[in-house]
Amino acid sequence: MMLRSMLFVPGDSEKKLAKAAGGAADALVLDLEDSVTKERLPIARPMVRDFLAAHVNRSAQQLWVRINPLDSTYALDDLAAIMAGGPDGILLPKTDSGDAVVLLDHYLSALEARDRIERGRTRIIVVATETARSIFNLGTYASRSPRLSGLTWGAEDLPAALGASTNREAEGSLAPIYELARSLCLAGAVAAGVQPIDTVYPDFRNSDGLLAESRRARQAGFTGKIAIHPDQVPVINAAFTPSGEEIDYARRVVHAFEANPGVGTVGLDGKMLDMPHLKQARRILEMAMLRTR
Repeated sequence: MMLRSMLFVPGDSEKKLAKAAGGAADALVLDLEDSVTKERLPIARPMVRDFLAAHVNRSAQQLWVRINPLDSTYALDDLAAIMAGGPDGILLPKTDSGDAVVLLDHYLSALEARDRIERGRTRIIVVATETARSIFNLGTYASRSPRLSGLTWGAEDLPAALGASTNREAEGSLAPIYELARSLCLAGAVAAGVQPIDTVYPDFRNSDGLLAESRRARQAGFTGKIAIHPDQVPVINAAFTPSGEEIDYARRVVHAFEANPGVGTVGLDGKMLDMPHLKQARRILEMAMLRTR
């Protein structure tokens, strides 16, 4: 399922976990990384596992877990502790290349066998732009693992990695290096055949700014966005849900091609349409399947 919204929830907060459960987010990301201190990981891990185990029905909302980076001393303990709960997927931060996906795939296969989970069930989304080296490797994720279902990018950790004081220009736009990271993440996701997911919008009280940024992201080709506050979720869902007019037109485009099998171009409303238009129409209809949520 294509995810419009993924909401971060601290893995050590029973109150925030309970509040997020059953909300409008297409997926929750139970966080064991940035929002949990290393001293509280022994508390957070079983809390996340128990939350997963208590919410077996994921038909309306998927449950993912962000673990610590694979090159840290915490990642394997994170995985070993939470996999028995059967997460829908792992959000993997601070990767340098597609090699990290291969390694995580091996870990997940072993733990799925241990916990009698169907092999390959646990998917992977990568936060692919949080290190300096990662920027040069965003084309390395294709064909590395069938578990890979998305790439997202991080605009907050990268400045720290680069030694920058901010990721924004004076007027508020992203500085060039972060625009580059964003664009390469989008291209890398499409090249890998997985979902491109836009990064967080930190000013969680600014709904107008979030809506404008979400609409720009969708226009660029992103199909979802990460939220850091529950109030952001309805705005993101609305931005990444096609309108009725878009859906109606997409259906007409698909019907026009289906009514003329074997042709590469068709006419509709006085315009000539070819295969890219059909592909875009089908993508809109795929996104529209979430409207009933």
